[in-house]
Amino acid sequence: MSRRSPSIALAVLVLPVLLISIDMTVLGTALPALAEDLRPGAAAQLWIVDAYSFVLAGLLVTMGTLGDRIGRRRLLMWGAAAFGVASVLAAFAPTSGALIAARALLGLGGATLMPSTFSLIKTAFPEPRRRATAVAVWSAAFSGGAAAGPVVAGVLLEHLWWGSVFLVNVPVIAVLLVLGPVVLPESRDPHPGPFDLLSAVLSLAAMLPLVYALKTLATEGATVGAGLAAVLGVAAGTVFVRRQRRLAHPLLDLALFARRSFSVSVSVNLLGVFALVGLLLLLPQYLQLVLGMGPLEAALWMLPGSVAGVAGALGGARLARRLRAPGLIGTGLAAAAAGLVVVAVLGGLAGVVVGFALLGTGVALSEALTNDLILAAAPADRAGAASAISETGYELGGALGTAVLGSVAAAVFTGRTGEETLGGAVVRAGELPADAGAALVAGAREAFVVGLQGAAVLGAIVLALTAVAAWRLLSRADTARPAPDREPAAV
Repeated sequence: MSRRSPSIALAVLVLPVLLISIDMTVLGTALPALAEDLRPGAAAQLWIVDAYSFVLAGLLVTMGTLGDRIGRRRLLMWGAAAFGVASVLAAFAPTSGALIAARALLGLGGATLMPSTFSLIKTAFPEPRRRATAVAVWSAAFSGGAAAGPVVAGVLLEHLWWGSVFLVNVPVIAVLLVLGPVVLPESRDPHPGPFDLLSAVLSLAAMLPLVYALKTLATEGATVGAGLAAVLGVAAGTVFVRRQRRLAHPLLDLALFARRSFSVSVSVNLLGVFALVGLLLLLPQYLQLVLGMGPLEAALWMLPGSVAGVAGALGGARLARRLRAPGLIGTGLAAAAAGLVVVAVLGGLAGVVVGFALLGTGVALSEALTNDLILAAAPADRAGAASAISETGYELGGALGTAVLGSVAAAVFTGRTGEETLGGAVVRAGELPADAGAALVAGAREAFVVGLQGAAVLGAIVLALTAVAAWRLLSRADTARPAPDREPAAV
């Protein structure tokens, strides 16, 4: 990191984090306009949202290890260029299939960005207190970006078409490409060993069939294809794990999981984002299609949750100087669970604002602390691989939140109405006689609320159980002693 201006360098590292996290949630607000234009079915609509996160999650470990070998700044610049091109393709996609493909390409670009940014913090801020502050800023950017996605989309959709939510990435990428080579140093593993292409293929062969099985099960029920895909994914995953244990230079260093602070923290990240992103898919639709708000008004009512997320991440770093991390992490997750209960029980605009603020604060606070534990547990020369594992948890959690919580809400909605989506029901209502259309919209809105409540309750249960487990397991772990570094990794 630039010694003359570490704050500028950290700001540059935050840019791709903001883009990636915003892209995880920005479509929630854009879905009604997108559905009216492209008319995707329920499965296609979920794939439009999920393709980005699942491809990103499937490639993060590979790209993190690649960055350790070829240089994290170099990988960051390549990924930024790819992300910019994919953003333009997504913005002008003419069909739902083309948009899914563009979102997958965005995931490929994003997979090169996050391991580089997070791992560079490890080498840039070796002193624990400064590193904790830098990680808090990084976490605040991720949580704030995820929560700000609906706000950004709302402002843009008030004046432009749905594709503008992707074009907003382009100027940010341009700034990153100009400033990155100037203010960021190169950093890599000084003894990387050979890159194992077979392990990279096996990691994808494990991830993608399992994802397909989950999606098919959620949208079509138990099918032969879903069962075969699940078996293939588990088999590939088993072979992948066994290969990593045999290799002298594995693609995924399984020894990292032997440290409890690392493995528990990765799990907390996954489940926290699972609940946050799942709700962020549903709330913008609730505000627009149930409460009747425009995109901008809905986005502004989501803004308190965005601010709360940033405050939670930064406040977590300060509190950790006085209080123990396990208790803070458990408290943050418990607060997030309480936020989901508020959404489910209170409902209405007040329930959304208060519940989302509690959810954003709790998830951001806990994950600012778990991210610091992850970096402390990893040696500097494996920072890229460790970062990739952490961010795989983030992205897989986001994708699973969309798939599982989104599918729970969709199943309830379809079971009660026979319609695939609320947006589709509103569009079809306009083609019916006035009385029939009004009855269809009223029933569809009621069914959507019931589905939202079910998803929120499920998310609250997951977070409450995670809070208890994280507090107990981390309290028994040695979270103070970082893993030894073999030698400095910055060059």
